[in-house]
Amino acid sequence: MTQRSDNSNPFDPFSAWREMRDATMDTWSKVMIEMVNSEAYAEATGRMMDSYLTASAPFRQVMESTMTQVLTQLNMPTRADVTSLAERLTNIEMRLDDLEAKLDTLERNTKQAARPAQSRAKGSAEES
Repeated sequence: MTQRSDNSNPFDPFSAWREMRDATMDTWSKVMIEMVNSEAYAEATGRMMDSYLTASAPFRQVMESTMTQVLTQLNMPTRADVTSLAERLTNIEMRLDDLEAKLDTLERNTKQAARPAQSRAKGSAEES
């Protein structure tokens, strides 16, 4: 993390301060890494995020209802409209896939049924 120069200038009045700063930064870095990787920090962060989300939930609901009203007045789709449309399109796509699979099966069965009839027709033409 720190870059120590081996060619320090003996006449540089700030070199001692720079070395002290680097040593302090290294120490703080190690302490902070140990603290952030601890279980207590993870629990405290989790509690803080949970309380933040709990406190902000009413505000988000008010914002969402206000946004819905504004978008409705502007004749624009809301989030619920877009979500509903996406669900309907997904349902249509799934039904189309099912229909395509059924058509493939029907086409395959039709071809298999036509082959014996063609071979019978060829056989009877050769006999006569």
